[in-house]
Amino acid sequence: MIFSVENVSCGYQGHTVLSDLSFSATDGSVLCILGPNGIGKTTLFRTLMGLLPCLGGDIRIDDRSTLKWSARQRARVMGFVPQSHVPPFPYTVRQVVVMGRSSHLGMFSSPGEQDYALADDILRSLGIENLGERVYTRISGGERQMALIARALIQSPQILLMDEPAANLDLANQVMVLETIRKLADRGIIVIMTTHSPDHAFLCGTEALLLTREGYMIHGVPEQVVTTENMRRVYGVEVCITTARKQEKLIRGCVPVMDSRTNSSTPPFQAMK
Repeated sequence: MIFSVENVSCGYQGHTVLSDLSFSATDGSVLCILGPNGIGKTTLFRTLMGLLPCLGGDIRIDDRSTLKWSARQRARVMGFVPQSHVPPFPYTVRQVVVMGRSSHLGMFSSPGEQDYALADDILRSLGIENLGERVYTRISGGERQMALIARALIQSPQILLMDEPAANLDLANQVMVLETIRKLADRGIIVIMTTHSPDHAFLCGTEALLLTREGYMIHGVPEQVVTTENMRRVYGVEVCITTARKQEKLIRGCVPVMDSRTNSSTPPFQAMK
């Protein structure tokens, strides 16, 4: 499968936020979308999902335009994992996950035994079957994120859109979510995710796309996109791209270089007497 964005412009009520974007992703790829706050990453996602009308260009899956697809048609191919989600009622994790089957049910149908069995299988495949009967609103942020991934997977999507899936998580939960993303790609799912951390592109991305305030984008493998020059140009900060080797694996990271004045032995402020 090829998911392609062709000269797409997106925005709200005639106000263009991003214009003339073109990129594509294929089976098993993880595309990390980076860019400053307010650049339009969420607007782009809402356009890709059909929640906002496309202001120009085309969004295609293989040779089919998706612009006139119904929400049900999209939901059978594309899954979405939001940053956070708090349901209005204290559902169990199992109930939250099975909600993702709605696109496969009739208008007046309810989930059946097979749907719940599939939810159990997906929870088990993600290693979180112990959460099934827990109340969703009473589990940790990392556990909620895994539950939202399970809810998206029960749709049987071929494309998974993830809006900052590791935001606001501690280090252990970030690693858990990023490792899950890599495993999903290994199963052939196309993953497109937004993130504020350039490290995530190195850790789980096969490609990266950097949006700039000047209206252009930089697209390529993470090593070509996440560079000291690009980070300086887009974010206005100095960074150091580090590399380390563990056994046969090369590990890269993006570390901000703090102003030398912060290394002074003089404290930045003194307590009031």
